[in-house]
Amino acid sequence: MWEQQRCMLTMTPLKIYTDRYDAWYDTPKGRALLASEVASLKPLLQRFPRPYLEVGVGTGRFAQALGIGYGVDPSARALDKAVQRGVKALLGVGEALPFRDATFGTVLMAFTLCFVEDPSTVMREIHRVLFSGGGLVLGLLLRGTPWANFYEQRGREGDPLFSTAHFYRREEVEALLKETGLCVTSFRSTLFQPPGLKVYREEEPVDGYVSGAGFVAIAAVKAG
Repeated sequence: MWEQQRCMLTMTPLKIYTDRYDAWYDTPKGRALLASEVASLKPLLQRFPRPYLEVGVGTGRFAQALGIGYGVDPSARALDKAVQRGVKALLGVGEALPFRDATFGTVLMAFTLCFVEDPSTVMREIHRVLFSGGGLVLGLLLRGTPWANFYEQRGREGDPLFSTAHFYRREEVEALLKETGLCVTSFRSTLFQPPGLKVYREEEPVDGYVSGAGFVAIAAVKAG
């Protein structure tokens, strides 16, 4: 159940789900999927300078695993857990980041883009807070893949959380980044196991974009 809800809860204010969402990452399924996704994101993050910021930090699971020092999220309850994991976290939204220009070397967004209200404004804000030559790393479920299709179906069936999600195709993401001055440099792909399994194994990510991968990491640089 909770692997089906994790991608949108980093941006929802529904406190009732926060504890159970966070606890899901301590289950065998949660540990395997998180490890696969972290392994996909980490090499891309390491190509860019610190300090690191996560937009949509949620309870801090990705930030803790990836050594990200700063985070922003609209859920105060989730931020309490992020702070307990050592993240310097602030209440806020991606459309109005509470930081000065050129504050960070790298920004991460994992399972967040599909739930922001104004993606163009979010990307402009990320561009603003990045150093020249800094980078954005996205972790996405791309439209048309089995996992995104699964979540979209749940939304059509009336799930109040999945109904708010908007998944993007690769070309749409690249166009969004380009229009805000961020140039895509590389991809990594993982999560080739389908949704709904009882047991998941940790996967070794593949460099490059693989069509149909459940989780795709995208790195983009702010031109100097």
